[in-house]
Amino acid sequence: MNPTKLIPIAQLVDDNQQFVSNPLCQESIYATIDFYKRVGFAPPWIGYYAEQGGLLVGCAAFKGAPINGTVEIAYGTFEEFQKQGVATLICKKLVELAQQTDKTIRISARTLPEKNYSTRVLEKNEFVLLGMVEDPEDGNVWEWEFKGK
Repeated sequence: MNPTKLIPIAQLVDDNQQFVSNPLCQESIYATIDFYKRVGFAPPWIGYYAEQGGLLVGCAAFKGAPINGTVEIAYGTFEEFQKQGVATLICKKLVELAQQTDKTIRISARTLPEKNYSTRVLEKNEFVLLGMVEDPEDGNVWEWEFKGK
């Protein structure tokens, strides 16, 4: 399998022309830039596209800069690349980036409160389920924490 590379999403639309013109990015590029307007733009705690073998295969993001020593991750795979281990690699890259930036950081993720593909991705990346939490945007969700090295 090709190595996964994270490509930063810039703060402004004009600086993201390679993504704006890509049909796979139409929804996520504008959502990410709007998100920056709400939570701030603080690299490396930003959004990324994931690339393998010269192809964009998915999205990855930190849901803002760390708060109280914790950063939350989010990831997704474009439909044609699902169920191929891509999301697992994207998640791994986010964990590596967070740890390279701050070895003391607590890395969390949230999922729907049910066993699904995303929960399996987290388990494969050494996250453990902490339990149910109330998310202001998503309601009741499961919270996960990275417990690997």
